[in-house]
Amino acid sequence: MKRQCFALLIVAVSFLKVNAQDITLFQQFNGRYDYLAIGNTLNQAENNLSQAFCEILPSSQATLTLPANTTILSAYLFWSGSGSGDTEVTFNSTPITAEDTFTVEYNAGINGLLTYFASYAEVTNQIITEGDGVYTFEDLDISNVLANTPGYCNNRTNYAGWSLYVIYEDDTLPLNQVNLFLGLEIINANIQDKTIILENVNVLDNDNAKIGFLAWEGDNALNFGESLSINGNILSNPPLNLPDNAFNGTNSFTNATDFYNADLDVYDIENNIQIGDTEVVINLTTGATDSNGVFRADLIIINNIITVLNSQLPDATIVLNAYDVACANRVVSLDYTVFNTNSTATLPANTPIAFFIDDVLIAQTITNNDIPIGGSENNQIDITIPNTIPDVFIIEIEVDNDGSNMGIVTETNEVNNETFELIELIPLPETIQLQPITACDEGFNKATFNLTEALDQINQNEYISFTFFESLDAIVTDNSILNPTDYFSNTTPQTLYITAETNVCFDIFVFDLLTENCPPYVPDGFSPNEDSINDFFNIQGLYSVFENHELLIYNRYGTLVFKGDDNTKWYGQINEGLTNQGKTVPVGTYFYVLNLKDSNFKIQTGWVYVNY
Repeated sequence: MKRQCFALLIVAVSFLKVNAQDITLFQQFNGRYDYLAIGNTLNQAENNLSQAFCEILPSSQATLTLPANTTILSAYLFWSGSGSGDTEVTFNSTPITAEDTFTVEYNAGINGLLTYFASYAEVTNQIITEGDGVYTFEDLDISNVLANTPGYCNNRTNYAGWSLYVIYEDDTLPLNQVNLFLGLEIINANIQDKTIILENVNVLDNDNAKIGFLAWEGDNALNFGESLSINGNILSNPPLNLPDNAFNGTNSFTNATDFYNADLDVYDIENNIQIGDTEVVINLTTGATDSNGVFRADLIIINNIITVLNSQLPDATIVLNAYDVACANRVVSLDYTVFNTNSTATLPANTPIAFFIDDVLIAQTITNNDIPIGGSENNQIDITIPNTIPDVFIIEIEVDNDGSNMGIVTETNEVNNETFELIELIPLPETIQLQPITACDEGFNKATFNLTEALDQINQNEYISFTFFESLDAIVTDNSILNPTDYFSNTTPQTLYITAETNVCFDIFVFDLLTENCPPYVPDGFSPNEDSINDFFNIQGLYSVFENHELLIYNRYGTLVFKGDDNTKWYGQINEGLTNQGKTVPVGTYFYVLNLKDSNFKIQTGWVYVNY
């Protein structure tokens, strides 16, 4: 991946202050393409030689004749003149409105501050419809400007003209890259030397390489120190364009020398670029002393530059078709397509793709297959967004980027590899507190719960489904409780969570499990006969629940025969009194006093029957 830019020229004469728009790449076309340009001046004569006119012509014509068996790809109409601009003109009886207008100013001394403009509009559909023939340009009106600002005519920089560029496809042509650059730049007596660098040009074959210029306000008579060079080599196209007079009112396409105060020229540059070149350096000069010792210079306003170079290169671009985020999940699923559309060669497989957030690399992948000219490849990737990234961010996706902002594929266009997308994650929702649910202690503060009882506190009609989790982290990892109707809790209180699914995300409810001491159940008898069935006085819900309880057993005479606690259960044996300790009590009715030693419960008394 390389960064590439190109430029466009217009020529005029200036003395002091200059305002201009930099020449930049306007359109690029890759394929079996070339271009043709026509146009004409609206000046009656070269304004520097003839002092007899000030107004411009109402119209002018030019003939379009495209090569046989070609297909029109794109067409642009350019027009320029004195003043700040006329944005509505007529082309072959069709009203045309400018899509953009550039202006440049210069201080003409006693003639004041003068402004010049250049406009353009796309006219592709019109040219496709009307085809070859004579085209008439009219209704460019700068009469008020010239009448109210005499400095234009006094300074002899009164001009107007137009040009039509047609980019076309011809199957007999080699694979070319056509670059059209647009802007409004100037050289003059104060700016006598201007260098424009067209970077990241990839010259694979210099056969039939050419460069064209559309420039305004050049004068054939002002050839003082004027030159146009490419990579240090002076360009010329004799007899139209001599080495010391490049901008002289000529049209290379028709060999015309009466394109007054405008230049529509194209140059063969096969011998001025080399295979392997990655940039083209354009240099313009003007200004020299005449035979009388007076310094003179032409004013040159550059309106466009166009290059046609043989190019067999791919052009990787990428588009994010869609992305998907899940609720409370930092994984983003991206669906993207890599294109090789504006290209002249196959994009190879394994072209790297990098994903950045705030210039930090977060993921990488590659293309899977060779992508042919005009082809594409669709794919998907899941990316986990780091916790350091906020929930709302812009992701940059760049094809032909190895993760260190370096590319491995030379392309026709090195500045169109990336796409950007604003992504918003759905964060974990705020929790909604529910009332706790309780269950009886089964020992050591452990209990079994039916968690679905908590749903009674929720309007269940608002939700699709419910899932129970032991922690917020478990929600993120989707580690749910498998049997919520029979959930065994090891501690009290224990906090649990419910996700209540909606069409968009889910709500989170939180509640506590509370294990409580329930009244113990006292049986009315047992048989301590060591048959492993009902061998002890099993008061259910007592042991390991009321861990500090005291159990007293009396016989029918009121004598204490047994004293127990959480660690001492009654198996019918005597452990109190001076005699009979360790012996089993006889069959009969005995009376108990159970002190749970819990402020929520009273001392319980009752009887139990012992039988063998």
